Amino acid sequence: MGTYAVTGSASGMGHETALRLKADGHTVIGVDIKDADIVADLSTPHGRKQAADGVVAASGGRLDGAVLAAGLGPSPGRERLRQIGQVNYFGVVEPLVAWRPALAAAECAKVVVVASNSSTTVPLVPRRTVKALLAHDGDKALRSVRPFGPAAPTMMYAASKIAVSRWVRRHAVLPEWAGSGVRLNALAPGAIMTPLLQEQLATPRQAKAVRSFPVPAEFLCGSVVFVDGGTDAYFRADDWPKAPPAHGLPGYLRRFRRSGSQ
Repeated sequence: MGTYAVTGSASGMGHETALRLKADGHTVIGVDIKDADIVADLSTPHGRKQAADGVVAASGGRLDGAVLAAGLGPSPGRERLRQIGQVNYFGVVEPLVAWRPALAAAECAKVVVVASNSSTTVPLVPRRTVKALLAHDGDKALRSVRPFGPAAPTMMYAASKIAVSRWVRRHAVLPEWAGSGVRLNALAPGAIMTPLLQEQLATPRQAKAVRSFPVPAEFLCGSVVFVDGGTDAYFRADDWPKAPPAHGLPGYLRRFRRSGSQ
């Protein structure tokens, strides 16, 4: 049995993942803003360091895997706008970098980052926001989305998920990750009934946007899952994910509705 770190362990997908790992006999070190083994606020540099150091200490310097599930949705508010990028991008990257030696010590560690299908379904996501996050410039990322007004949280959310997905693809194939026996992958789920989604559905404007996206089936549908040892990520790390052009998504929605699908 192994030792796993799970961020966002107090609710949603992180909580369910922690329960499954424990049921299988693994030791789980949960990280969350409350009700966790390591209580830390991933929206602040101090909190991220607290989470990183706490997990390394609790694991004895050896981790068999990690699930980075902590995240914030695109709710309105000036402070929430800042927190989205801090938690969804920096709250993944900074702990993972700090945990890398502990993951490498296991020699066959597995890491899953929870991204989002918003990285490819939200149009007009500003490239400068994604670039700013990847350059670890949170202030610049924040300034870049403010002109979007009420849509700024959605832009920051999608940009944070694009950025973290690209970070995974860029780093997964490097010697210090793949070369150290660490398998680093990202999942891009759609609408999962978590507290985050419930929060969105409680706001009429956000609920309308969520319900406008078609979901033809449950879970895997129309997906291409690369099982190639990282070759695709090696050759085109930044080619995916990419948001659709401004005209692409509305056109798709019209075609979907005309088809009679529900």
